[in-house]
Amino acid sequence: MAKKHKDWLTGEHSKGDMGQLILACLFAAIWIADTFFLRYTTFLNQYIPLAIRIPCGIMVIAAALYLGKVALTTVFAEENKDVGVIDKGIFGVVRHPVYLSEIIIYTGLLIISMSLAAAAVWVITIGFLHWISKYEEKLLLTRFGQDYEKHIQKVPMWFPRLFKK
Repeated sequence: MAKKHKDWLTGEHSKGDMGQLILACLFAAIWIADTFFLRYTTFLNQYIPLAIRIPCGIMVIAAALYLGKVALTTVFAEENKDVGVIDKGIFGVVRHPVYLSEIIIYTGLLIISMSLAAAAVWVITIGFLHWISKYEEKLLLTRFGQDYEKHIQKVPMWFPRLFKK
């Protein structure tokens, strides 16, 4: 069955999905191995009790899942009759909420385990997501020009502004 083309989607980096999958598997493998078996880089656990780390990590992960669901629903579940820059809802707060939710999920897992080895993969993942985000923004600038340029000026890439400009 052929995929139905969605006109409002501009495109992704060709290595984006595979890179995210590889990094997710690498993060999971290192996180599980270091957290539950090897414990080479989890020495910070002695300073923050598990009773604090688990609830905090779960709350962070839950917030990230909600953020991701809202962002994906905005793009895929709603009828997007007008092709253009999506700047409503969460896309009016940060430009890459789906990738941000991915980063925050990893952060929640790091809070639970305090694994420095997994944190190294987390840093690499952030760099990768930033790289593919910049590529996708070039596609959006090419397609939407001034409209997307205004969006870039108005909406931060990763961190919501505390105060409006």
